[in-house]
Amino acid sequence: QVQLVESGGGLVQPGGSLKLSCVASGFAFSNYAITWYRRPPGKERDPIATIGKTPSITTYADSVKGRFTISRDNAKNTVYLQLNSLRPEDTAVYYCGWAGHWGQGTQVTVSS
Repeated sequence: QVQLVESGGGLVQPGGSLKLSCVASGFAFSNYAITWYRRPPGKERDPIATIGKTPSITTYADSVKGRFTISRDNAKNTVYLQLNSLRPEDTAVYYCGWAGHWGQGTQVTVSS
């Protein structure tokens, strides 16, 4: 049974940082790319960062490029998303996803 569990969200001031984690189980984690998504209030869930099974292969949405960094630790079945220089428009529920499976999400709120 596939499980994805996100954590690390919270309330942060503009310009601040957070590090999100996604622990995966139930599939051969190291063989697959994993994507972080986010759903801002009242909007659709969109992909923002993907890491390949080769960790050096990463892609980012233009809205987060240069501020967010995706990484993975295959020994821990975990994908991370480092969020820097946060803006109010980054407020959203953040999810990791694989093959149509999702976690419960973690809320990130950027506000002064």
